[in-house]
Amino acid sequence: MKRSAGIVAYKIEKGKIYIFLAHMGGPYWQGKNVWSILKGELKKEERAKEAAIREFEEECGQKVLFQNLEYLHTEKQKSRKLVTFFSAEIELDPSICFSNTFQKEFPKGSGIIQEFKEMDNYRWVPLEEAKEIILSGQRKSICKLETRLKKRTF
Repeated sequence: MKRSAGIVAYKIEKGKIYIFLAHMGGPYWQGKNVWSILKGELKKEERAKEAAIREFEEECGQKVLFQNLEYLHTEKQKSRKLVTFFSAEIELDPSICFSNTFQKEFPKGSGIIQEFKEMDNYRWVPLEEAKEIILSGQRKSICKLETRLKKRTF
């Protein structure tokens, strides 16, 4: 079974929770208001926590200080991939983020290979909006984070 790991990054401003999300790049996601946390597959012999940090930094193009990285939960996705989610409060300016790229034949069947950004936009999203626009398989992670944070005083 394939395994992935990701980080639900958040910040709290004036008592309001914001989630750091990225919009997937490539032709399939163009024009769709569907966003994602930063995550990716574990390399052979890699631990979930290490993979989550590596993927986050690769997908936003920035080194990030994760002082309070906490395990959130592990869930089997519809794709049958097992994903481990962590959470962390961070400071990150979305305007300085940039993505790695991938190559894909597009249009399909054309024989033309094009290069696309893995993520093409980044932003801090209020928690309630994040629950609406995130990939459905990741919504549970945001809800788990919300429950955890509401138990704390902030």
